[in-house]
Amino acid sequence: MAVFVYAENINGVYKKAAFEAVSYAKAVAGQTGDTVTAVAINPTDSSDFLYKYGADKVLNIKDEGLKNFSAKAYAQALAEVSDGNVFVFPHTTDASSVAPMLAVMKDFALITNVLEAPESTQPFQVKRRAFSGKGFMHAKAEAQGAIFTVSQNAFGIKENPAAGSEEIKDLTVSNEDTKVLSHEQSTGKLDLKEAEVVVSAGRGMKGPENWGMIEELAEVLGAATACSKPVSDIGWRPHSEHVGQTGKAIAPNLYIAVGISGAIQHLAGVNSSKTIVVINSDAEAPFYKSADYGVVGDAFQIIPELTQKIKALKG
Repeated sequence: MAVFVYAENINGVYKKAAFEAVSYAKAVAGQTGDTVTAVAINPTDSSDFLYKYGADKVLNIKDEGLKNFSAKAYAQALAEVSDGNVFVFPHTTDASSVAPMLAVMKDFALITNVLEAPESTQPFQVKRRAFSGKGFMHAKAEAQGAIFTVSQNAFGIKENPAAGSEEIKDLTVSNEDTKVLSHEQSTGKLDLKEAEVVVSAGRGMKGPENWGMIEELAEVLGAATACSKPVSDIGWRPHSEHVGQTGKAIAPNLYIAVGISGAIQHLAGVNSSKTIVVINSDAEAPFYKSADYGVVGDAFQIIPELTQKIKALKG
């Protein structure tokens, strides 16, 4: 048997989350004594990228009808080519909408936001995030099969080279339920959910005209930019940058919050970050209770100086 894994791509290029999902699938396969089969839909990247992290086989689905994303159609395609009892997905926005549909089609258990390799495999039991990231639970899958979504930046990307093989699957999947009217994609920016470093700011920046210093710090750090909900609501920053309970949930290695008070709704989207640094002029800001490091002071003085210090260190 094989552990199947969905290798997500965007415009044919594999996402970082796909490599993490393959790494996780390899760990599961190591416990069950199975192989790893990655399933990709219309990729342009080489399968070598997937072999590097442990894929023994790549099923390359070619279907023009799947050029535009549809959760139902993608689930149908994955169901058609997979015959194993375990399927691994990255916990991305798209993959998280495909996984439950596939679970229904196959009558499998679905466990989302998985953090670690299974604690047991008969039945599967895994540790996952719960309560908007504020807690953990140990979930057990007692169905005939299990589908996992792997929380981004939790398990990590682990090289485990395999001498893989590729098989082309020519499918024709009906996608009549979805009609794409337009497709807009941001360019020149890091994917916020995949970024290892994020610089975020809130209303303490006083206006959109002051965001230049945030973007400059992010550029120096090789980071993505984010913002709090009030900032996106009033139009200072695009909604795509909103992190929090009603925005994107992220888990970077480093999260720098500038001028954000740290309401519980915001924390729900960022408290999985490995290290949180808070910069705020209000010494009583709630965010300091969740921070690993805190700097009390004027961001308009601290951020430019911090940026220059980092530039100097980089030479």
